[in-house]
Amino acid sequence: LIDKRREGEVTGIAGGIRGRLNEEKTAMENDGTLTKWAGFPLVEKLKKKYKCEVFLENDTAIAGVGEATFGAGKDLEIVAYHTVSTGVGGAKIEDGEIDDASIGFEPGHQILDIDRTVLGEEITPTLENLVSGTAVAERFGVKAYEIPQSDIVWSELASYLAQGLRNTILYWSPDVIVLGGSMIIGDPRIEIDDIRKFTVEALDGFVPAPLITTAQLGDEAGLYGGMAILKKRLD
Repeated sequence: LIDKRREGEVTGIAGGIRGRLNEEKTAMENDGTLTKWAGFPLVEKLKKKYKCEVFLENDTAIAGVGEATFGAGKDLEIVAYHTVSTGVGGAKIEDGEIDDASIGFEPGHQILDIDRTVLGEEITPTLENLVSGTAVAERFGVKAYEIPQSDIVWSELASYLAQGLRNTILYWSPDVIVLGGSMIIGDPRIEIDDIRKFTVEALDGFVPAPLITTAQLGDEAGLYGGMAILKKRLD
């Protein structure tokens, strides 16, 4: 998102890119898909062209800022945002800002299937490999959207995701968990009511479950996040 205060003058740029950023948040450090972008000095190039402040964040994190500021997490202080689509990502947003982290957030890579009863010995038993659309397609041989909503698979996915959200609740202690991505807001999808039910069961009364809800801003969440970052960091 580009912020223009006067006609023809760019005063700030904010945006998101997939993958893990370097410590200075000036470039993508590593990504398994956009390999040619790794190390490319994106912020430096943009600053040189537009001669203004440039704020680069992980794409999931900046979408989380959008949801925390303008969407499902609006008016709540601590927002945990997770996206479940081809992969699983997420970020902790506090007071409208991405929480400090030394290497970013990677909730999709947490180990859940410890005894490998679901994924077997060949697949790393992460949350992402249990519930992402890519993982479902590899496990069942069909695209996730080809599996009928009535299939028990969707309930099983909700139970796996709930175990990951239990960890989110215990580690981040959020006021709300906002869930986005095609596996959550698509059709068919992992039902939010099932996710809430299984998360409460997973917590087993140890702590209360926060509000768990679906994202509201869709594909525009990152744009709203960029707008929120510019407003907060430039004003």
